[in-house]
Amino acid sequence: MRTFKILGLLLTYPEGSLFKASEDILAILREEAILPEKAIARIAAFLTKQQNKDLLDVQEDYVETFDRGRAHCLHLFEHIHGESRDRGQAMVDLIDTYATKALYINNNELPDYLPLFMEYLLRCPFDEARELLGEAIDVIAVISAKLKKRQSVYADVFAVIEVLSAVKPDQAKIKKSLATASPDPQTLEELDEEWKEAEAFSGDPLKDSMMDCNSCDVFPNATEALKKMAGGVS
Repeated sequence: MRTFKILGLLLTYPEGSLFKASEDILAILREEAILPEKAIARIAAFLTKQQNKDLLDVQEDYVETFDRGRAHCLHLFEHIHGESRDRGQAMVDLIDTYATKALYINNNELPDYLPLFMEYLLRCPFDEARELLGEAIDVIAVISAKLKKRQSVYADVFAVIEVLSAVKPDQAKIKKSLATASPDPQTLEELDEEWKEAEAFSGDPLKDSMMDCNSCDVFPNATEALKKMAGGVS
C-alpha cells in the first residue's frame, strides 16, 4: 500500500518536487482508498499550504519543527530509549526486521526514522502493517498532539497516520504527556541542555519535552511495544 510510504515522504525534508506532484499523490490515496475521504482532504490541505509558501520558508519551518529540539523528533526510539544501550539493540533488531522485507539501509540512516518505518510498512500485508503501526501509535500520537498544540502544519500528516493504526492512541497518556512537557528551547543554551544525554535507568521521570514518554507512569507499556515492533509480529 503506497499510502504508508506517501505519508512518510511528507515528513521528509522538503525539496519541493513532492509538492509539485500533489495531484498524483492525492490520486494514489483515493485509488487505494484505505483512508477515509476526510483524511485525504487533510493531506490535500497540507499540500496546498506548503505549495503556497516559499520553499525556503517551508524548509526553515521543517528544521525548526523537527531538528531544533527533541519534542517532535522523527526517530521513534529517541522517545522510548533515549541514549540508553537498549536503543542500540533495538536499532539492530529493527534493521534485521527490515531485511526480512528486502529493505536494506545504509550506514548513514537510522532505522527508527518514522518515514523509513512507513516505507517498511508499505512492504507488509495491510493488516500486519496496521498492527505494527499500532505498536508505535502512542509515541506517534504524542508527537502529533505537540505539533497540534504548536499549530504546525505537520500535525495534519500525523493525524492521518493515526487513522491507519489498528488501535487508537491512549488519550489519558497523551494528556498527561502534554501536561508534563517542557517548553520548546528558545536559546542555543537551552537547546544544548535539552540534547544532553539523559541518564539511563535513573528511576526518575526525565524532564525534557521529548523524554517524558520514557517515564514509567506516562507510558508504562511503550518500551515493550516498540521492542515488539522492532522484532516483528510473533
